[in-house]
Amino acid sequence: MQDLFLEHLSLVNYKNLEAADYSLNPKINCFVGYNGVGKTNVLDAVYHLAFGRSYFSSLNNQNISHHADFCMIEGLFQKENKKIRIQSSFQRDGKKTLKKNNKSYKKIADHLGFIPVVIISPTDRDLIAEGSSTRRKFLDSIIGQTYSPYVQYLIQYQRTLSQRNALLKQFKLQGNFDLETLSVFNDQLINYGAPIYEKRKAFVDEFLPYFIKRYKGISGSQEEVDVVYESQLHNNSLAELLQDSIDRDRILQHTSMGPHKDDLEFKIDGYPIKKYGSQGQQKTFLVALKLAQYDMMQHQTKLPPILLLDDIFDKLDDQRVSHIVDLVHDEAFGQLFISDTHKERTEQIIQKTGQSYSIFTLNKNS
Repeated sequence: MQDLFLEHLSLVNYKNLEAADYSLNPKINCFVGYNGVGKTNVLDAVYHLAFGRSYFSSLNNQNISHHADFCMIEGLFQKENKKIRIQSSFQRDGKKTLKKNNKSYKKIADHLGFIPVVIISPTDRDLIAEGSSTRRKFLDSIIGQTYSPYVQYLIQYQRTLSQRNALLKQFKLQGNFDLETLSVFNDQLINYGAPIYEKRKAFVDEFLPYFIKRYKGISGSQEEVDVVYESQLHNNSLAELLQDSIDRDRILQHTSMGPHKDDLEFKIDGYPIKKYGSQGQQKTFLVALKLAQYDMMQHQTKLPPILLLDDIFDKLDDQRVSHIVDLVHDEAFGQLFISDTHKERTEQIIQKTGQSYSIFTLNKNS
């Protein structure tokens, strides 16, 4: 049996689930039912226990049931033969707590990576369709789960960036410019930004072989795919970039150079997949990205991450579904959560794995 799985999940006032308790299978758990009954919310609750936040909702108030003042999620995990209880609760007034074995974290960032989780969801298409911030978030979430100092670098960098931008606006309003004061923030940006860049660069270099292998395994084709890390720091140090952009930043009243401008370019046969990839190629690309994330995290943490497949069988064809199901044949594969609208379809697919499973049927009264 694997070294990490969720034994029990309890929810109170979480989105449209006012009260729910699930005793879970250590291998495969399927949540089925009509749209709107809360299947995705159950998977999101598991994600929430790992990250201290929702995958889908950025505001805590959006995760609290209507007419309720608070929300609570509690999970009992088994990790490396030890029982671990994780509890996340938050209130409409903004108070939020995250506990491990009844002891509150001082900083939620200290919890990241303790429960490795990977989610594959229809919203992942935003990685291709949306702007660079979405792809940076994807990049940072993986690195942050496997290298805890990285999260602090990000927090400190973003805080300093906001302060520097506020100072530039203040200069404009007051009609003055103090290079000495600005240089203090420049030094801090360099201190936090340089290691962010180095870690991102090293990550993409290590990630790429996992991704290419997964893409070829799912597609069975010979097309060439690539993930290119784009950064202004490739050719210049952050110190040089900040120095060279002073005049531009004074006019724009914000910081125009740095890791906060980084991006990932997704390519197929040398061209951007957003413009030149078919719908099927884009779907394959996204699933391969997430499965490569799974592979890399498992290699680095020596634990099989919990894999959440949200509404996946409605969005992928039989070939891609079969590839994911084939993964579960491996005894070393971790715990799997699936949401789907069709119980029969789900059970038919899962039975092929030969693994133990549980199916939970949700309805509007769940």
